[in-house]
Amino acid sequence: MKKLVKIVAVLLMLAFVIGLGACAGKDAEPAGPSETEQQSVASESTAPESTAPESAEPEASEPQSAEPAFTTMTEGVLTMATNAEFPPYEYHEGDDIVGIDAEIAQAIADKLGLELKIEDMDFTAIVAAVQTGKADVALAGMTVTEDRMKSVDFSTSYATGVQVIIVNEDSTITSVDDLFEGGFIIGVQESTTGDLYTTWDLEDEGLATVNRYNKGADAVQALISGKVDCVVIDNEPAKAYVEANPGLVILDTEYIEEQYAIAYSKDNTDLGAAVDAVLQELIADGTVQTIIDKYITA
Repeated sequence: MKKLVKIVAVLLMLAFVIGLGACAGKDAEPAGPSETEQQSVASESTAPESTAPESAEPEASEPQSAEPAFTTMTEGVLTMATNAEFPPYEYHEGDDIVGIDAEIAQAIADKLGLELKIEDMDFTAIVAAVQTGKADVALAGMTVTEDRMKSVDFSTSYATGVQVIIVNEDSTITSVDDLFEGGFIIGVQESTTGDLYTTWDLEDEGLATVNRYNKGADAVQALISGKVDCVVIDNEPAKAYVEANPGLVILDTEYIEEQYAIAYSKDNTDLGAAVDAVLQELIADGTVQTIIDKYITA
């Protein structure tokens, strides 16, 4: 009997121990979500690498076009001063001003992204207009001279000019040397190099009288009417005047050779540098020569 009681007691203890082990195993299970739930949580919580907070500076975008490094008197406009009485460099065609200088200026304006505006004025006013900011540049068959360089700066030369002498067919003047013999009356367009050189060489030396006119055409008309003995003017307009007026001729000898360039203000060298850089490009790629050849044939 005692033996039976011991066996029963042992069995009860075993049952008790197994029960405790089962409870302990159940209690030891993790309290977290099931495998399916973990995948769901992981899916929701997984995100790309963190980005900059909203308050952070945005990433640098493509660089914007730089503002022009120069200024013009009117924003977006290149204002050109000229005297449209100097064919084929500048002259009137209806209401428009056309010619070599007008086309070169247009090509420069296009390259700089500017609209071209041409202001026609007396030749005597051109340098002052650029100097005082009433015009950005001057293209007017303008020769680079020391006197002008005191007031304005000049670009690279884009054309070569030649001062010639127009006379009547029966004139006693047959060469430049004849002018230095003295006593002649010379017609010129005021403030042009024809005026400057004849003044320095002849009038200042008491060898001639120089009559000055606002337009080259007026000087030629004075020659036709006998008010002057000859006209000193650039070769290209001279050819146009002679062609239009029978009885006039151009002497074979040149008075002087000169270089034409664009004038700009000493106070706006940034614009001058930009204009000159573009002009050099247009010379290099043949654009300037093409324009000249359009108006001047060999």
